[in-house]
Amino acid sequence: MKLIFRIIAGVLFVVFFGFALKNTQEVALRFFLDYEIRAPLVLMLLAFFVSGAIFGVLAMTPTVLRQRREVSRHKKAIAGLEKEGAARELSRSQPPQPDGVLDQ
Repeated sequence: MKLIFRIIAGVLFVVFFGFALKNTQEVALRFFLDYEIRAPLVLMLLAFFVSGAIFGVLAMTPTVLRQRREVSRHKKAIAGLEKEGAARELSRSQPPQPDGVLDQ
């Protein structure tokens, strides 16, 4: 299975490397106020891909942190219930205490 993944990764690397070699033309990215960036097409694509991935991770951060807090809270609740259940089992396993004997 590892071999298959390595072969697929190698093929994808060769395909993307060939794509990069074929798209070295310089392109201009124009912004407002006549601001312009010139760079090879491959670098522009890579920059936008990386920035999109970073923005995606940043957008998911609050959700992940909220879920981690909920998981922590649930783990604490489960630990409390397990302790309570263990205490009940311990009280059930012990024989009942006899009533006090009255001396006459």
